[in-house]
Amino acid sequence: MPPFDTTTPAEATPRPHRLPDQVRGALRMLEGALARRALNAAHRPAAPREGLIAASYNIHKCVGMDKRFDPRRVADVIAELGADVVALQEADRRFGHRAGLLDLAHLERHAGLTLIPASPVDGGHGWHGNALLVRGGRATRVRRLALPGAEPRGALIVDLALDGGPLRVVAAHLGLLRRHRLRQAEAILTAVRDAPAMPTLLLGDMNEWRPGIASSLAVLEPMFGPFGHPVPSFPSRLPFLALDQVLGHPRGLVAATHVHDSPLARLASDHLPIWARIDVAAAAETGSAAA
Repeated sequence: MPPFDTTTPAEATPRPHRLPDQVRGALRMLEGALARRALNAAHRPAAPREGLIAASYNIHKCVGMDKRFDPRRVADVIAELGADVVALQEADRRFGHRAGLLDLAHLERHAGLTLIPASPVDGGHGWHGNALLVRGGRATRVRRLALPGAEPRGALIVDLALDGGPLRVVAAHLGLLRRHRLRQAEAILTAVRDAPAMPTLLLGDMNEWRPGIASSLAVLEPMFGPFGHPVPSFPSRLPFLALDQVLGHPRGLVAATHVHDSPLARLASDHLPIWARIDVAAAAETGSAAA
């Protein structure tokens, strides 16, 4: 007679636990961030200053990783970028009076950037925290787009007259839930398609790190794709999630996107700024040829 198997199901050899794909993906990103931080610790090249530079920066209401409210520190990080167009997120108080949080005079003196007036309230910087700073240009049209979703979200759509030509900038901060981000991306896409044709940038904190078809931003790819290699920008102390984006239409408007990783940037906010070189003239030629 064969011996009895006295193990119970609870005592049987357990199957190896498999982490969800999203968790495993995040861990791989974290591992890559640690490797990149080690390789780049000795030398961090500064952003090139030639040409037109566009940037996006979630300033976390000017509260740094040390829990200190310091608008001038944020302004100094913005000055480090040397950018010509900067989309900011969380630039206004969220509750109560939507007052702006930045020292605009200090920002203009040290970074050469001025605020595009867009707030519907006195003293505000933008729309649902989205603000736009520009060097040497002017706005010809400003639109405030309310985005769908459970939490109040919005996007600024600003047509700019720059030395290199006209440029439309969409500055946005999308929601925390994927289904809301999908609807918000569709609303932005509809607004851009309904506007007169113009080279267009989409800048902001998209709150989306998933690549490919799982991404809530996949709906944007026919106009703003193909998306480049993701650039991790969050959290600032050890970035491994690519939440922030610089996207452009038509193809050729945006070169490779970079993260600005300086000691001050790692302290000033929970996000690092990202930036890319913009070629408005080349994009306009591409758009004309396609038309």
